[in-house]
Amino acid sequence: MIKTGGEWVSSLELENLILKHPAIEETAVIGMPDPKWGERPLAVVVLKAGQEASEADVKALLQDFAAKGIISKYGVPDRVVFVDVLPKTSVGKLDKKLMREQYTTG
Repeated sequence: MIKTGGEWVSSLELENLILKHPAIEETAVIGMPDPKWGERPLAVVVLKAGQEASEADVKALLQDFAAKGIISKYGVPDRVVFVDVLPKTSVGKLDKKLMREQYTTG
C-alpha cells in the first residue's frame, strides 16, 4: 500500500490495471517519497517483445480507470519508468525494496 496525501492506494490494484495494456508484460508499482504528499506511486514497466507504449499511454489507461471510478485520481502515478527486467528476490517475487532504493537514489 502507498499512502499519498493521507489516502491509501493499492499498488497491487494499480499493477493489475496496468497489465490490462496489451503491450505490457510485467509491472511493479512502488511508493516514492514526495515532499508534498508523503508518497506518490511510481510504475516500473516491462514491455512485451516488439511492443511499444509510452508513459502517456500508461497514464491515460489509469486516468480512464479513474474517470470510471475504479481507482481514485490520486492513484495515477506521476512517473512511469520503462526497464528491460524487474528485479526479483531469491524466491522470484518482485524486489520492491531494491526498486525503491534504485529510484530514490537516481
